[in-house]
Amino acid sequence: MVVSSDERARRGWAARFGARLRRLRLVVPVAAGVFLAIAASGEMRTGPAAAGFALIAAAGVIDQRRAAADRAALRARRERGGEADDFVIDAVIAGLPDPAVALEPGGLVRAFNRLALEVAPALAPARPLSFALRNPAVLEAVRRAVDSDGPQRAEVFQRVPAERWWEATIAPVTLPDGPGRTGERLLLLTFHDLTPLRHVEQMRADFVANASHELRTPLASLSGFIDTLQGPARADTAAREKFLGIMKAQAARMARLIDDLLSLSRIELKVHVRPETPVDLVLVLRQVVEGLLPLATERGVAIRFVPPEGAAIVPGDRDELVRAFENLVENALKYGASGERVDIALARETGVQGEEAVVSVRDYGPGIAPEHLPRLTERFYRADVAESRAQGGTGLGLALVKHILQRHRGRLGIDSALGAGATFTVRLPIVTEIRASRESDVKSEA
Repeated sequence: MVVSSDERARRGWAARFGARLRRLRLVVPVAAGVFLAIAASGEMRTGPAAAGFALIAAAGVIDQRRAAADRAALRARRERGGEADDFVIDAVIAGLPDPAVALEPGGLVRAFNRLALEVAPALAPARPLSFALRNPAVLEAVRRAVDSDGPQRAEVFQRVPAERWWEATIAPVTLPDGPGRTGERLLLLTFHDLTPLRHVEQMRADFVANASHELRTPLASLSGFIDTLQGPARADTAAREKFLGIMKAQAARMARLIDDLLSLSRIELKVHVRPETPVDLVLVLRQVVEGLLPLATERGVAIRFVPPEGAAIVPGDRDELVRAFENLVENALKYGASGERVDIALARETGVQGEEAVVSVRDYGPGIAPEHLPRLTERFYRADVAESRAQGGTGLGLALVKHILQRHRGRLGIDSALGAGATFTVRLPIVTEIRASRESDVKSEA
């Protein structure tokens, strides 16, 4: 926010003078009334009460004199040519990419940009920084920067309107000498947004904690059964067969979890590399249906897929797309088995990316409560933890789907209600645009 020097001086002088005058007019009479009441009640003798009132009145007078000194310094700076410096400072501060504030050594705000209002909305020219930013760490860092003549740092945490973390850097700056004046000293206060970094750190910590928990459960089960087989059930054939079956299931669960973690890691490493190999979604979906027919038969669920006429070519990685649709259809078979049917549809529509292939996977099971829908693609998030583990889920299936679609520039939509089943819709751009761009590139090269 750039403000002219004349306007800044006028508004700053008026604001400071008015504020101090109002405070003096209010504080002195109130203090006098309080001390008179205390003296009259007998709680304090007249001498100490008068001394307390005198101290408060003196503080008000000192504040007024300090305001007068600030005004005199401002007039002196303008008289020796500081107005030209103001334009330079305003232009530099306005062009910085981070929130920035230029301060005078006394802590008065000299200039600031619009981004600084995100950190301190009450910033105003020629007013103390402490009026707009009530952060003791930053104010102390400003004081240290003046005393030590070196850069200082502090952290700012904001809870409202949203949680944000900032790193404040205060660096002393000396303006170059000019005609009739010596170099002026200022403090440059900048704020660097640490919020994305803190969110990544929190996500990493949550991921490690969740992965450790998910692996610890089957490991504890395996360890317990091994101890049992080596001890009390050493000669019990029936118990041994039962426990070995459970151990095999737990080992398979760990293998699935590790496989999903590795897959997720590989996809994240190349999420910004868009695949351009043409892939026919009709063939992908047929492969998925054929591969999951044994599971559908076991669960008593019928899969209905009527492919459209012709092909639906999208740019993609065939193995990743197979993995994504396998996860969606497998979830429908496991969690929507009570509906005894899963419908898979493929259509072409015009969307935000031009012509798109739209694949929907619908089950007729119990559905998902609305409060769970926004978080279903988070790692290890489950709407029903017990049911997910009973079905052999790892909590990473939909996270994998989300990251695969991000790499393919696709979108995932989820529509569900309790008792009405669930529909997962995938939208992927059709490959015709890539082919056209390739043809134009070939022509231009020729």
